[in-house]
Amino acid sequence: MKKILFVSVLAAAAAAASAAQYEIDPFHTNARFEIDHFGTSSNVGGIYEVSGKVEFDAAKKTGSVETVMPLANLQSSSAAFTKHLKSADLFNAEKYPEMRFVSDKFVFNGKKVAAVQGKLTMLGKTLPVTLKATKFNCYVNPMKKTEVCGGDFTALIDRTQWGMDYLVSAGMTKNVKLNIQIEAVKK
Repeated sequence: MKKILFVSVLAAAAAAASAAQYEIDPFHTNARFEIDHFGTSSNVGGIYEVSGKVEFDAAKKTGSVETVMPLANLQSSSAAFTKHLKSADLFNAEKYPEMRFVSDKFVFNGKKVAAVQGKLTMLGKTLPVTLKATKFNCYVNPMKKTEVCGGDFTALIDRTQWGMDYLVSAGMTKNVKLNIQIEAVKK
């Protein structure tokens, strides 16, 4: 039994070691959100200078992602709206200065990445989220002369699950569309 466990641990370590390591490119990565504003228009904003790392093995159809989204870099259509988004009414950036998305499961459709399953931490609470890939690709960047992988991902979340209840009782939707664009450079 000990021998089987030891072999399993070695096999898992070898599999993890074979996955390529990537660093998220903050210039080509962002997390944007869109929420319906009482059926009239959509409010949008985004978090920029996202950092983190990716492990990816296309042949084995495995991967992991860890992103850090600093709320100091949250932006919207105006300084006043951005200030309100960062307030305790919504993201409470002073108490919770960052959001995180951590995943250890890539879902494939054939050879293509179809989704990334993970956990989103916001307002101090961590819950499962599946980001659907609308596109994903790896290529050799002609300027950096190294492989870059990334794509566009989307999810619809219920913000109240994280405790973001602002104006829900007044009729504003609780559903928020997330759009995450990510590129990561092979180390």
